[in-house]
Amino acid sequence: MVQQIADRRDVDFVLHEQLQIDQLSRHEIFADFNKKTIDLIISEARNLAVKEILPTQFDGDREGAVFEDGRVTVPESFHRAWELFKEGEWLAMTEDPEWGGQGMPRTVALAASDYLNGANFAFMMYPGLTHGAGKLVTTFGSDKLKKLFLKKMFTGEWTGTMMLTEPEAGSDVGALTTSAVKNEDGTYSITGSKIFISSGEHDLAENIIHPVLARIEGAPAGTRGISLFLVPKIWVNEDGSLGEPNDIVCTGVEEKMGIHGNPTCSMSLGSKGQCRGWLLGEENKGMREMFLMMNEARLLVGTQGLACASAAYMHAVDYARQRVQGRHLLNMMDKSAPSVPIIQHPDVRRMLLTMKVYVEAMRSLTYYVGLCEDRIHVADSEEEKAKYQGLVDLLTPIAKGYVTDRAFDVCNLGVQIYGGYGYIREYPMEQLLRDCRITPIYEGTNGIQAMDLLGRKLGMNKGKPIMDLLGEIQQTLTAAKANQRVAEVANKVEQAVNRLGEVALNIGKTAMSPEVLTAFAHAYSFMDVTGDVIMSWLLLWRATIAAEKLDNGARKKDVVFYESQIKGSEFFVHSILPVTLGKMDVILAGNAAAVDISEDGFGGK
Repeated sequence: MVQQIADRRDVDFVLHEQLQIDQLSRHEIFADFNKKTIDLIISEARNLAVKEILPTQFDGDREGAVFEDGRVTVPESFHRAWELFKEGEWLAMTEDPEWGGQGMPRTVALAASDYLNGANFAFMMYPGLTHGAGKLVTTFGSDKLKKLFLKKMFTGEWTGTMMLTEPEAGSDVGALTTSAVKNEDGTYSITGSKIFISSGEHDLAENIIHPVLARIEGAPAGTRGISLFLVPKIWVNEDGSLGEPNDIVCTGVEEKMGIHGNPTCSMSLGSKGQCRGWLLGEENKGMREMFLMMNEARLLVGTQGLACASAAYMHAVDYARQRVQGRHLLNMMDKSAPSVPIIQHPDVRRMLLTMKVYVEAMRSLTYYVGLCEDRIHVADSEEEKAKYQGLVDLLTPIAKGYVTDRAFDVCNLGVQIYGGYGYIREYPMEQLLRDCRITPIYEGTNGIQAMDLLGRKLGMNKGKPIMDLLGEIQQTLTAAKANQRVAEVANKVEQAVNRLGEVALNIGKTAMSPEVLTAFAHAYSFMDVTGDVIMSWLLLWRATIAAEKLDNGARKKDVVFYESQIKGSEFFVHSILPVTLGKMDVILAGNAAAVDISEDGFGGK
């Protein structure tokens, strides 16, 4: 099996040449993270991922998480990987060292996660959810709760989850029925059932801390009456020691298409009337508070998608170089001509280049969102903070929704390149495809991401975030049009950007008109074209840097890499962007067939 899951040259390119991440070290908060330190962190993450976590991927899929008598056991190989993960202090890379974190920039943590998730993202769901739950305690917990929980969660001694979903309250969280009653000691008694709880029960840690959404008796209906509670598997005493088991049990795990190494649990709270928890934050503010974790989780899911796609691409390139089949097309009629590696066949090259441009652009987008988060922390003014927060908010549905759709496409192409071998379990591609398929579904389906982009993010703050994004794009266009190597590509990207502006204005108006249903029938297409244009910008940005490096006499060993950046951008605007423009025409036409068809017209009765 190939031991590459992310291209280190490309990771370094995005960090140091595109985003110039080491400039953050000029600010006191990130002073320790110069280029040398960053490179060391990425090298250590890669070593842990390739040597220790990647070997668990096969076991995790074949053995899976096993449920028996209310207990869940993870694959045996996960335990060693978990201990090494904890020892390296990888769980809370961006958090305050006071609580067990490393205080590193988000962008650097994302680059490390690129490797770690690519090795086995089912395994990485345990620390990912734990970090998200810990962030809720950091932001909304009392001093008491921080002291009791944070360090043990951020060091991985305890783990965490995210308890939202119920049988009748999935995407419609406001329909939940889990209830909470306040006790005399200030705790709350929780009663209800939750489903689809990743990492809800397992044997990696002695305690599992569950942030739970519930409704206090007498609270308003819908999302306005939801509160957030911290509910441990084992009760935590005032001195931090563990008490009796809390009344929260796993009643089953789902048999899933993928991510077998992580249990998806059904959980019962308070079946014996003895489940207790603490209020996190304020009463009836639970949904607003949980969105902090949900937004982080959505970016994590985008990273999972990127990691699957990256690993699939690296496997596919390696296989295409080794797999010998068929004569070269130019020698097709020569029966004595030798067979060649399939990477020499034009259609395989088309598939590989499609995979390459998406993986590289998705990596740039993911890291760029991380850089925006970092810039919030070092901004000199509230206005600058608001700008970067707006960009994070605007790009989150793209970084989750669009990225995971394209990631699945990339994995699908990887299976195709392997041919019949891609369809069998002996090779890694079919697992990557199965594992990746969850990413467009959980943490808000991609349909919800599209609705969020159109319904909330497009008009947010009177459209300032999208104007700020267009300003960032314009900087790239100006630089690109001045370089002969990429000027033609820049002109095509500019045309698409201008066209997207027209489409955004049109669909935004339609969404506020009596034709609102028609607008939202095209919301997914709008997310798609927005993502495509952002990809074209990021690829042009990459190509412009590469062109400047070549103009200035790049090192011989870098020439092929830089030339590939230019070719990748060229391929995208000539092969993919024209389809994007066609989709824009569809959106502008605003056909209402999808909403006008009667329910009986779908048949099936």
